[in-house]
Amino acid sequence: MKRLKNICVGFLVSFIGSIPLGYLNLAGLEIYSKSGLHNLVLFLFGVVFVETFVIYFTLLFARQLVNNKKLIKIIDFFAVGFMFVLAYLFYSNSNQTTSANNHINQFLMYSPFVIGVILNCFNFLQLPFWTSWNLYLINGKYIATEKQLKYYYIAGTLIGVFLGMLSLIVTLQTLFQQANQFSKYVMPVFIPLFFILLGSIQVFKVYKKYFKSSALGI
Repeated sequence: MKRLKNICVGFLVSFIGSIPLGYLNLAGLEIYSKSGLHNLVLFLFGVVFVETFVIYFTLLFARQLVNNKKLIKIIDFFAVGFMFVLAYLFYSNSNQTTSANNHINQFLMYSPFVIGVILNCFNFLQLPFWTSWNLYLINGKYIATEKQLKYYYIAGTLIGVFLGMLSLIVTLQTLFQQANQFSKYVMPVFIPLFFILLGSIQVFKVYKKYFKSSALGI
């Protein structure tokens, strides 16, 4: 049961978390539109390859810091700003898609797998993202990390990253091909609103955890 729970939790977190990968999704969208599904899959394998090490080491790092209340408090507050920053980045970058795609075109001569590896190595935002999530999941006892159980969680996250990016890229490409009114608002409106919602939820959690309890004298 713990194994299945680890896989499911890891999948859910990473499936949703694949959206914040930002420019990686734009790169995958460009590869898919220019080179087809096969090269997109190779690109995603490159992304997942790097993600394996990132998730593993941030998970180990989170386990060591689970009892560090000061650091947890810092990360809780950081998560608030992190969500709102992501909302801003998606909104601001939505008007620069053409420029970004022009820069991506020069990389299409290389192996899609290598492109995925290189671009994900520069995706520094995933470090606080995974550290925060891993700490949250361990603290809330949503996952078990003793012995071999952590590898089931990691497997779930990797599957979630792959399928999350794949479904998002294919959906965006379909929307762009149809060129309907809805597709114009995906990047500049709906995705930023999604992160604003997550940020607002985090604000409520921080208030309830640190300020409300202090006011009650707890």
